Amino acid sequence: MIKPKGLVLGDTMGIVAPAGPSTRKKVEMACRQLVDMGFRVKVGKSCYEKYGYLAGSDSLRAEDINSMFEDEEVDGIICLRGGYGTLRILDLLNYNMIANNPKVFIGYSDITALHIGLNRMTNLVTFHGPMAAPDIAGGLDCFSKSSLYSSIMKDGFDKGKLENPMGKGIEVINEGVAEGTIIGGNLSLIVSTLGTPYEIDLRGRLLFIEEIGEQPYRVDRLLNHLRLSGKLEEAKGIILGDFKNCNPRDGREDYSLSLNQVIMDVIAPIGKPCIANVQAGHCKPMLTIPFGVKARLDGCSRQLTIMEKPINR
Repeated sequence: MIKPKGLVLGDTMGIVAPAGPSTRKKVEMACRQLVDMGFRVKVGKSCYEKYGYLAGSDSLRAEDINSMFEDEEVDGIICLRGGYGTLRILDLLNYNMIANNPKVFIGYSDITALHIGLNRMTNLVTFHGPMAAPDIAGGLDCFSKSSLYSSIMKDGFDKGKLENPMGKGIEVINEGVAEGTIIGGNLSLIVSTLGTPYEIDLRGRLLFIEEIGEQPYRVDRLLNHLRLSGKLEEAKGIILGDFKNCNPRDGREDYSLSLNQVIMDVIAPIGKPCIANVQAGHCKPMLTIPFGVKARLDGCSRQLTIMEKPINR
C-alpha cells in the first residue's frame, strides 16, 4: 500500500472535475471555503468547462488529474463533484506517475471509479469524503470537517472507531468480526467496474457500499450482480453506508420490496459480518472513510475501527 503525505494548514489543495460540471459561482464559493479552512487552492481547467453532462472532454479531465498529481506545488486533490464521467477516463490516467507522486485524493459518488482504479493500479490510499462544490462550497458542518481532518491531516489521525453523528445508530445485519482493508463506494459504480481491467478486488477486504436515488428493484439488481459475480463471497465483511432516496416511487409502494427487504434477501444470506446505516455517502453530516488501510468490522458491537494511519507524517 502507498500512503500519501499528511496535510498541514497552508498546503495547496488542487480541485479537479473528473465527472460532471458545476458553475463558476460554486467553484468560487468552494475556493473561498477551502481558503477559510486554511488551504491554498489551485483550480484545474476542468472545473470551468462543460461538455454536455461532463466537465469538459475526457482528455481534459484526465489531464487535470495527471497534472495535479505531478505538480510539486499541489499537496492534496479534492474532486469538485460527482455526476457521471469517471469511467470514461480510467484508461487515460498515468498510473505509474501517480504511484510515484502519492497525494491525498478525496471524493465520493461517481468518484468511486477513481478510488477503485487507483487502488487496483497503484495501491494508493484514497479518501471517500466530501467534495468541493456540493459540500465544501456551502460550508462543512463541524462533524464532517472533523472527520475529514482526522483522516487527511498530518497530526489529525488517532486510531480508533469511526463513529456516526449523535442520533444516528449503526445497525447490524450479520454479527461477527472481520478485518481487512476497506474499498468500495457507490454501488452503481462498483458494479460498472466488473469485467474491466479496473474491476474491484474484494479478496480479503471489507466492502463499503452507498447509493443514491435508486429504487429498491434497482438496488436488488445491482447487489445480485455483485453476488452472482462472486464478489460478495470474496469480501470478508460488508459496510452499508447511506442509501439516500432509495425508496419506491410515490404510489408504487404496494408493488415494491422495501430497501431493507432487499438487503435481508441478498446481503444477509451471504453470512459475512455486516453493519448498516454508517453515515458515509450522500448524507450530511458525513464520515470520511480511508480506502486501502486495514480496518476491523465488529458486527457484535456495531463498530468500525481504522487500525492504521492512512497517511504518512
